[in-house]
Amino acid sequence: MINVAIDGPSGAGKSTAARMAAKTLGFIYIDTGALYRAVGVAALRWGIDTADGARVAAMLTEIKITIGFFEGVQHVFLNGDDVSEEIRLPEASMAASNVAAVPAVRAFLLALQKDMAAKNNCILDGRDIGTVVLPDAQVKIFLTASPEKRAERRYKELVEKGNIVDFNALLQEIIQRDYNDSHRAAAPLKQAADAVLLDSSDLSLEDTVAAIVRIIKEKAVLS
Repeated sequence: MINVAIDGPSGAGKSTAARMAAKTLGFIYIDTGALYRAVGVAALRWGIDTADGARVAAMLTEIKITIGFFEGVQHVFLNGDDVSEEIRLPEASMAASNVAAVPAVRAFLLALQKDMAAKNNCILDGRDIGTVVLPDAQVKIFLTASPEKRAERRYKELVEKGNIVDFNALLQEIIQRDYNDSHRAAAPLKQAADAVLLDSSDLSLEDTVAAIVRIIKEKAVLS
């Protein structure tokens, strides 16, 4: 099986670009960040402080997270409830950053990610795919963009969905999440030593996808 690990900070466009690249190559796309967001949403729904590692860890015995694919689109289910839209809200993003720092959460989701990767040619994106989840992946890419560009993209996405968002608050939230993700003790966000750095700040989505596909073909020797 060919596994591709795409890591990078929040809002870098990993999910959209990885999904499109997977479709181009006929691979399965697995949005691992969505799994952490689902854990964060569970904590928010049940009134648990997402920064309280002990309570978050205790909650894990009560939740089941599964992934389904409908017409090529990944859907995430929390105890049978489709939370694919809810996990994209700003509060879910910060909640995901907090729960991802809990070792028990990472262990809880690690087996699920590894199992899916072992059974499929796939592209996984997240924060620690190339460093922790799939350290032996044939292809590793670190996709990034400036905080301002990432905030601009996320702002547009949320506004188009009808959400009322403050751009400056969103930018500060992204900067704070970058700090949280890169400084946490458990599997911090960092570029794997053998990952290809791809900065999409000045690239269109189409150009970013084309670059990812090119890197995968070169590294995995695909026709």
